[in-house]
Amino acid sequence: MPKSSHRRLAAAGLPPGSVVHVGVERTAAVGITAMCYDADGVRESRPAGPDQCPATAPRGVTWINVDGVHDTALIERIGRRFDLHPLVMEDIVNTTQRPKIETYDGALFVVTKMLTWDAAAARVHCEHVSFVLLGGCLLSFQEVSGDVFDTIRQRIRSGKGRIRAAGADYLLYALLDALVDYYFVVLEAIGDQIEDLQDMQTAGPAPDTPRRIGHLKRQMVTLRRAIWPMREAMGALTRDEQALIEADTRVYLRDLYDHTIQVIETAETYRDGLSGTLDIYLSSVSNRMNEVMKVLTIIATIFIPLTFIAGIYGMNFERMPELKWYYGYPAAMAVMLVIAVLMLVYFRRKRWL
Repeated sequence: MPKSSHRRLAAAGLPPGSVVHVGVERTAAVGITAMCYDADGVRESRPAGPDQCPATAPRGVTWINVDGVHDTALIERIGRRFDLHPLVMEDIVNTTQRPKIETYDGALFVVTKMLTWDAAAARVHCEHVSFVLLGGCLLSFQEVSGDVFDTIRQRIRSGKGRIRAAGADYLLYALLDALVDYYFVVLEAIGDQIEDLQDMQTAGPAPDTPRRIGHLKRQMVTLRRAIWPMREAMGALTRDEQALIEADTRVYLRDLYDHTIQVIETAETYRDGLSGTLDIYLSSVSNRMNEVMKVLTIIATIFIPLTFIAGIYGMNFERMPELKWYYGYPAAMAVMLVIAVLMLVYFRRKRWL
């Protein structure tokens, strides 16, 4: 049983709100970074612990990012620092939680999945990411360090766009938009893999094609589990009247919802294409087998009368008139040759060859 399954077993039967890490066991130190910004400037820091994290500022936005959710004691301290609901902390450390949107005591809780493409292993890497929006403060939680938010950080530092002039709700939108953009990157990588497989079919079925198709099918399952619940979550953000979401930000969230639908449609197209590739492979193998069997059948059919003639003259009877004939052997070979040629001509006219 995988270690993550043991963790899920340990969480079974506990009361709601129990903070138990469910997922891959990790031992790396948890890192905390903080960015406080407004229209005038940016202040970045690395708090040593939750108590040193900056609270919500009277003006501007505070973004606190936590790399690592395996340290449940630290997550509980952060929860007490920002007065998070116990169910929020439970879902933060449960890396198997599906994407969703929830509201708890004036806090907007968002669960998503961050997808990246591992080119070396040709696989999708899925990471659990959670956001908690608290007025002018946004908390983000990731499994490990390293993410797809560097462009957002650079926009904050440079002051490009409207991100520095907007609130924490717009920052939440920007981070979600970065996640969805990387879904397209992963889809393009999988699409390239599928196109390579389809191109290979034109040259003939390769022995490792089923293995590669099965591998890509597993990656599509991982992708589908991450993006399908995102549709419901993004739809809830655009439909429900969230007090923490400004009216100006809702326009961008509706655009993000459209991008999510586009991701799902593209994924379904690739999924159908992958199934079609498997059908093409099976058809190619079947056609190739039929061609081989046809050739072998024709060869066997030609040799049936030849074998019959050879069997007759192979019998050890004394009173066979052709056995003493001087031209008996070349005559038998000539008859065999004529029969074989006539059968080939007949098969050709029937277009069996």
